[in-house]
Amino acid sequence: MVDPGLEQAAPQVQERVRASFERQGLMRHLGARLVHIGPGRVHIVLPSRPELTQQDGYIHAGATSAIADSAGGYAAFTLLPAGAGVLTVEYKINLLAPAQGDHLEAVGTVLKAGRTLTVTQLEVFGVQDARRTLVAAGQQTLIRVPDRSEA
Repeated sequence: MVDPGLEQAAPQVQERVRASFERQGLMRHLGARLVHIGPGRVHIVLPSRPELTQQDGYIHAGATSAIADSAGGYAAFTLLPAGAGVLTVEYKINLLAPAQGDHLEAVGTVLKAGRTLTVTQLEVFGVQDARRTLVAAGQQTLIRVPDRSEA
């Protein structure tokens, strides 16, 4: 699934990301889980199940887009100091192929981290056995905000 050679974020960063992710009701509802947290890079896996499909049996674009958005947001979050958070300002996603497989894997990668705005690349792969198919790609802009997890 995830290359074991990928750089890992510092333990305190991983803890902050995991704690924030656990507070996301939508990711919990979808059944998504974090599988990699690196500096400026996050992977989220979504197991395929009937509740996530559209009328033709493919994983719904809403679920595909949701995990892409979260992967990009958490990729940006890994580069922020404690006490800061991010919100998506905008994102664009292209659906390149039907989303199918045992699971989807969303990869968010920071392209440019700024003081206020961060831009990320979004990719979602359909994974069946060892074969990965790019099913969605996009770009996202996030804004740095004060962390509201303690509010």
